[in-house]
Amino acid sequence: MDFNASEIVLLLVLAIVLFGPEKLPELARKTARVLHYVRRIANDAQGRLREELGPEYANLQLSDLNPKAFVAKHLGPDATAELDSVAAEMRGARTSLDDAIAAGPDPVPEAEPELPAAERPLPPFDAEAT
Repeated sequence: MDFNASEIVLLLVLAIVLFGPEKLPELARKTARVLHYVRRIANDAQGRLREELGPEYANLQLSDLNPKAFVAKHLGPDATAELDSVAAEMRGARTSLDDAIAAGPDPVPEAEPELPAAERPLPPFDAEAT
């Protein structure tokens, strides 16, 4: 999350209105404790993950677990650009397919009239197959 200065000021004013100026310092301390606790849990989890995976994953970042970030990091920007072009091509194909579906079914060609049984050609006969 990215907060700019106006959003922080708005949150402070809202907090003062909701909780009052006398409860705000205690609320800020509790919030800081919770954030510290959550960061500690996240760092411990990341450390345990590295420890479980072994030394070959010592430089593992949690962002590496995101498939798109993994591809971008290990295959480089060329592969990412190629994947983006394939994705754009697939979106185009889907759009044309959706347009074709919206246009309705193709007209069914007229069937050839069926010949009477006596006039139908016989299938090929293989004397050795029998």
